[in-house]
Amino acid sequence: MSGMPARRRHSIYRLRVALALLLVGAVIVATGVVIGRHFSPHASAPGPTPSPTRTGVVSPGTPPANPPTNSGSNELTALAADFAQLQSQLHAEIGIAVSAVGSGASPSTLGDWQTGPAWSTIKVPLAIAALRKENSPQATAAMKAAITESDNAAAESIWEGLGDPVTAAHKVEDVLKEAGDSTTVQSQKVRPEFTAFGQTYWPLVDQARFLAFAKCDSQNEPIFSLMGQVEQDQRWGMGTIPEAQIKGGWGPSPSGSYLVRQIGILSTSTGMIAVAMAAAPASGSFADGTHDLTEVANWLTAHLAALHAGHCGS
Repeated sequence: MSGMPARRRHSIYRLRVALALLLVGAVIVATGVVIGRHFSPHASAPGPTPSPTRTGVVSPGTPPANPPTNSGSNELTALAADFAQLQSQLHAEIGIAVSAVGSGASPSTLGDWQTGPAWSTIKVPLAIAALRKENSPQATAAMKAAITESDNAAAESIWEGLGDPVTAAHKVEDVLKEAGDSTTVQSQKVRPEFTAFGQTYWPLVDQARFLAFAKCDSQNEPIFSLMGQVEQDQRWGMGTIPEAQIKGGWGPSPSGSYLVRQIGILSTSTGMIAVAMAAAPASGSFADGTHDLTEVANWLTAHLAALHAGHCGS
């Protein structure tokens, strides 16, 4: 280009400079677009994947799950913490299952103890099965003795009146199945000194489910009425709560340590609550077991407002 006129060389130089500036500007703009896509607060790129929502404090028949995120479940989480504190103060393995009467919802469980022999708590569905067989609106003297006094001879006579042991077991199972309870009722005497039906393994969660349903069947009212007339010497646990309809059950393990159980319906200002609870005291003493369940009942009374209650037909 040495032979080109000076003016033309100058023009070409300016053109090259302009083109260079345009190229630099384009690069800057493109870079700005890329930067903007990554860091702008209004960017449309997807953010981090949210953590899965954790649900359910308790599950039927299983230990508590991870704490939930909604306010109602937060209340249950607080209840679980309070119940754990109660359990730490008692020298016993304890458990409880609660359900709103008539709701059809799965019961909530707290504590470590979950299932074992029903003992005399099974007399409630047993008496209901007999009432169905009698097709009568009134309970018999044997039913009254079995529920209000926990009389074993009366309960045995009711059992025999249902048929042979296998037939009797199936009739009691039919009552449980109405509530969605698939518990298998023991038909044979696995421990000769005790009733066959009393050795039925009946989980707390299924007991609460059964009560919440059975309370709303008008055919069963004569038996629930008897549960409100339990003898004074058996009014421990929920028996200390006014208007509670209860049935207790207790007995020793092969080693002699007592398990103490109780089922019941509690009435509150907002509805009814079905409750099943149990205590296996470290001492193995029946007296300690009843004391522990009374402490659980005191805890229930203090937390009634936080428990979901229900009504038949709700």
